[in-house]
Formats: sequence, structure tokens, C-alpha cells
Amino acid sequence: MGFLSVLSMAQRFVTERAVAGDTLVDATAGNGVDTLFLARLAGERGRVFAFDVQEAALANTRDRLDREPSPCRLAEVTLCQAGHETMAERVPRSLHGGVRAVMFNLGYLPGADPAVITRTETTLAALEAAVGLLAVGGALTAVLYPGHEGGGDEAKAVEEWFGRIPGERAQTVVYRFPQKPAAPYLVALEKR
Repeated sequence: MGFLSVLSMAQRFVTERAVAGDTLVDATAGNGVDTLFLARLAGERGRVFAFDVQEAALANTRDRLDREPSPCRLAEVTLCQAGHETMAERVPRSLHGGVRAVMFNLGYLPGADPAVITRTETTLAALEAAVGLLAVGGALTAVLYPGHEGGGDEAKAVEEWFGRIPGERAQTVVYRFPQKPAAPYLVALEKR
């Protein structure tokens, strides 16, 4: 049967902590897979904010949402063409401390220029912003891709950031396949 993929495990962590009507964030919209997942989970009474610096990523995300057979059952989705490090400024202040989940899928946009990647400095700032947005009991997931140019350094820095979080602030976990050191892996936290 095998273990869940890192992407499926990230979704599982979020599903266990979020319900219809919640506010959720996709910090890296990419091709819209996580955005659609979050919009379905939050439902028509919920809200989703999706961030990406690339116009093509947001267009792909909008197309994926528009192809959904029952769009009326999706959460209201706000697409933000901005870096994920700006999420605290773009998510309304009234929602700070009430977001139930923030998902990151780091690296580059599949099918686009692989030189346009997430950067360690902005990713670490975005992680800090995300924790500030989360409700107690909320989840933050980050899928890391050490196998591409620059990905190993970013993955190491992000995993170290998760390791430095005080236990009274959050509980953290790493989900990885140790026989495949270059394969994507997941780090996640639950805010306390």
C-alpha cells in the first residue's frame, strides 16, 4: 500500500485542523492544486488567499478554479500577485490570529522558468508572517524540494527554522523518505 505522498500528508494535516467556513492561505499558488484543495475545504462560507509572484501561476490557478464543476461550493478566493512574505499585510487584520491553515509548496512553478524559485530570505519572512496569522490549533505545512538548484539551501534553512520554534509556540514535525535524500519532504507545525 505504501505511505502517503508528502503532498497528500500536507493536505491531511490541514484537513484535520480546518473546516467549512474557515479562512485558509496558499502561500505559493503555483498551478492552483493547493488553492483548489483549500477552496473546497473552506466551502462557500470560507475564504482563501493565494499568493504567487508570477502572473502565469495565478492565471493557472484561476483556470483550475474555473474548471471546478460546482464553483458555487468553493470558498471566495483572493488571488494576490505578491510575494508570500507580504501575506500579513494583504490578509485583513480582522483575520489575523484566526487563519486555520497556511500551505507552502516551495521551489519553482512546474512548466515555467526553473530559475524563478522561492528564496530563503522571503520564505523565512513568510513563515514568520504565517505563524502570526494562524489561530491556536492551526496548521502550517511546507513541502520542501532539495533536489533543484537552490532548493537544498532553502530546505535546510526552513527545516532549521522549524527546529528553532519554541515548544510553547508550536509543535513541529518532519515527514520524509530517508532513502531518497533529494526527494521532496514535508515540515509542518500546529500552533499552540
